[in-house]
Amino acid sequence: MTKPFQFTANDVNVEKRETVFQGFFRMDKLWLTHPRFDGRDMPVFTRELFIRGDATCVLPYDPERDEVVLLEQFRLGALGRDQSPWLLELVAGMNEDGESPEEVAQREGQEEAGLTFEPLEKICDYLVSPGGSTEMIHLYCGRVSTEDAGGLYGMEHEHEDIRAHVVSSDEAIAMIHDGRINNAAAIIALQWLELNRARLRKGWQ
Repeated sequence: MTKPFQFTANDVNVEKRETVFQGFFRMDKLWLTHPRFDGRDMPVFTRELFIRGDATCVLPYDPERDEVVLLEQFRLGALGRDQSPWLLELVAGMNEDGESPEEVAQREGQEEAGLTFEPLEKICDYLVSPGGSTEMIHLYCGRVSTEDAGGLYGMEHEHEDIRAHVVSSDEAIAMIHDGRINNAAAIIALQWLELNRARLRKGWQ
């Protein structure tokens, strides 16, 4: 049996690429071909690609109180579904040129929740929707104190309106199991916390 990853980016031939939309986001159209697993070449086909920069997300966790901070805000992509478009999410922000994910984490922690993370522990990097988007998420858990956490935050000139909630870890984990939290970054981070909670409570205090 052939092992995975026999092909690389060098095996993809992009014959043409053009930007078809440039607004708050950018969309490119590509004409491309690549080898098939059966040895033939794929005929030239077209795809639209959502060009979006990388982002950093952080789950704020207090190991002494065993609590997390979750942010509630409006998300357009959830509008029209059988749920509220106000979601419970992590601290998150887009990575600017020259910024490390750790720098983004600290900047967004202050802007969105008034929090500083010490330390930050890497959870993983993952592609959000690689079938049509370039975005990569850099995911972390950050130690905080939730004693004075919570309240209203966000950059008004960026049309952010954020309420920070302090939630017990048990309740947050229950919310991913019953579907009240259904965005990928929060699900991955809270499932990671469920697996690593005992270690963090012992090692971070």
